[in-house]
Amino acid sequence: MACPWRILAAALVAAATVAAQGSGQAVPPVPGAPPAQTTPTTPPGDAPQAVFGITVVDNTGLEGKIYLMKPGSDGLPNFKKMKSVGSIYTTMLNIPSRSFTTGFPGITERFEWFAIDYTGRFWIEDPGFYLFALLSDDGSKLFIDGHEVIDNDGIHPATTVEGRVKLAVGVHRIRVEYFQGPRDRLALVLGVARPGGTWHVFNTSDFRPPNPDEGKQPATDASDGKRRK
Repeated sequence: MACPWRILAAALVAAATVAAQGSGQAVPPVPGAPPAQTTPTTPPGDAPQAVFGITVVDNTGLEGKIYLMKPGSDGLPNFKKMKSVGSIYTTMLNIPSRSFTTGFPGITERFEWFAIDYTGRFWIEDPGFYLFALLSDDGSKLFIDGHEVIDNDGIHPATTVEGRVKLAVGVHRIRVEYFQGPRDRLALVLGVARPGGTWHVFNTSDFRPPNPDEGKQPATDASDGKRRK
């Protein structure tokens, strides 16, 4: 298995290259990436499959609620005023810039003008300042414990925005809002660097608590869709 931070670096470089080539701008450097001459422009062959998630419930990862957006929207929607059409689950967001026309089998065939609201929990063992990098095409935002850490909203090609947050030992809430505008290219990669560490793809499996039950998402009651405490 390739090193996770190399997967992230490759994904960020590939997306930045596509965006830069289209605009005629120079490719921006990627924090934590190897020298340019040794950095691959596509993820390694043994990288995790790039998917938004699966429909099998996993309370230890991220739950992504899918919403259908109005065509022509230019930013993230107000999820509180919308009704989800279904949920998917994943432990990481690692989707390099690529074409997307498959939709979400079993939920919706929509492959443009949709949004996903990911929520989950993760455990911090080593306190300190954590760096996050959120690459997306189109818009996205990152929230930790209800506070906005990264704003990468709007209609745009694959773009990376970084943010920093100080985290204490214990359980923390994470939320990633994402939307895809017009067809058909998209991207969504969330990276993290621990205090003094290098970049890698954020994976809830790497931030598990000593007590497994502490990191689980509250279960959802299928009868009314509300969280059970």
